[in-house]
Amino acid sequence: MEEQREMGHSLTINDRRNGTLTGILDVLSFDANEILLKTCRGMLTIKGKELHVSRLELERGEVDVEGGFDSFVYSQSMDKKQK
Repeated sequence: MEEQREMGHSLTINDRRNGTLTGILDVLSFDANEILLKTCRGMLTIKGKELHVSRLELERGEVDVEGGFDSFVYSQSMDKKQK
């Protein structure tokens, strides 16, 4: 698990309809309006409409999402919450 925390995190959005994320540790929940991801840099909430997780490769820490994105909100980093 410690090795996963050292991976980089990136977020790429194309045309506000498709996104690719790296540095993903887990997908905690998802539905058509919200996706909750645990990243190596903290929690990330994606809100929108008709959201889908189209590709999930947790071994590589990668996720592709699609839909109508409204917001991407990060919480405090995971390490700060644990201290």
